[in-house]
Amino acid sequence: MSTYRVVNPATGETEQEYPTATDGELRDALALADDAQRAWSARPAAERAEVLRRVADLYEERRDQLAAIITREMGKPVKQALGELRTVVSIYRYYADRGEGFLETEELDVASGGRAVIRKEAVGTLLGIMPWNFPYYQVARFAAPNLMLGNAVLLKHAPQCPESALAMERLFLDAGLPKGAYVNIFATNEQIETLIGDDRIHGVSLTGSERAGAAVAEIAGRNLKKVVLELGGSDPYLILGASNMEQVVKNALIGRMGNAGQACNAAKRIIALDEHYDGFSTAFTDAVQGITVGDPTDPNTFMGPLSSEKAVETLDEQVQDAISKGATVLAGGKRIDRPGAWYEPTVLAGITPEMRAYKEELFGPVALLFRVGSEEEAVDFANNSPYGLSASIQTDDDAQAERVAQRLETGMVFVGAPSGTEAELPFGGVKRSGFGRELGRFGMEEFANHKLVRLVR
Repeated sequence: MSTYRVVNPATGETEQEYPTATDGELRDALALADDAQRAWSARPAAERAEVLRRVADLYEERRDQLAAIITREMGKPVKQALGELRTVVSIYRYYADRGEGFLETEELDVASGGRAVIRKEAVGTLLGIMPWNFPYYQVARFAAPNLMLGNAVLLKHAPQCPESALAMERLFLDAGLPKGAYVNIFATNEQIETLIGDDRIHGVSLTGSERAGAAVAEIAGRNLKKVVLELGGSDPYLILGASNMEQVVKNALIGRMGNAGQACNAAKRIIALDEHYDGFSTAFTDAVQGITVGDPTDPNTFMGPLSSEKAVETLDEQVQDAISKGATVLAGGKRIDRPGAWYEPTVLAGITPEMRAYKEELFGPVALLFRVGSEEEAVDFANNSPYGLSASIQTDDDAQAERVAQRLETGMVFVGAPSGTEAELPFGGVKRSGFGRELGRFGMEEFANHKLVRLVR
């Protein structure tokens, strides 16, 4: 059985399999990308921008077809799949519009006289290793800035997303990207290790698990290759003020249960001050119990299945471990008894340090509620995690929001909203959530050669 196959999580049925690349096919792909990169980077930035603009147009034109693919591959409700594609379109258009400006030569102030400038140039062919939870978006935030910069991309997608991977490769070619500037590869982990060691690969970007990130970083380090890692998260959602409890609950529901809770920056730990805890807990639990888990192809469905049977098994092990050690189940708490990868939207309270859920990332529709007595305790609890991706602060006090945001050990902080993403905002974390940034101006800085040119007269 091939590693790359579509197993519909709504039914559990295998719908299509794709052959893994041979070693010879990977050698050919790398040679093709290496040749294409030189020609691609030599083209004027304005021409590269026009290709990205056409990429955005094609994503928009094909949105229904593309959305249906990922609904089938990983169970994303079609309405959310279309939302993901809108974000993707905004990313490619953002770099098409702003990329040339980001690449402008920068003049340096030289005390000893003469002239010095920094030129931002491509470094070469890059390897991207992408996950299944946002099949198009994760690729866009890596590929868009780097293609604009002039780098070429070899893209290894998640084994359960072969159809979306092939659809993207076709889309780039149809948009006018030279053959080889973006190449999809159905590679094994062993083949990826060989690729990283090849001198023609100049950098690696991975979005995925902490375990995968550590493995890739070790191989890249051994081969002196730069990496950008966006890994797991156990993001805190701090309720410090709640004059509009309805909005606070809505933000939490979207932040935790969107995409069936399968997001690195989901609101996994909800931390509420004493005076807000009871009101929030009751309203949030009611809202979670009101979620109807249903057919992801129905445009009215908010939550469909999880991505795979393995995802359900892992999540349920974590939940049952917490329950067996005394956690309180406020809603849900078990898998749904039907074919496919289905799990109840769940709310747990009373989580203690001996439970796996206290430190591990729960990648599914499970919210953990915590009560604290003060702002100080809320911040300390939020920071008591090996992860540091993002955080959300709910408060009516701007001074408090600023004060708390400065103390949170995360790469991103959102005030008055759940953690999110926009094309112009840098995305990334600290601690075991990884390093490096994607999107915004910073997305074009990671794999750029900041070449100094010094002129002395």
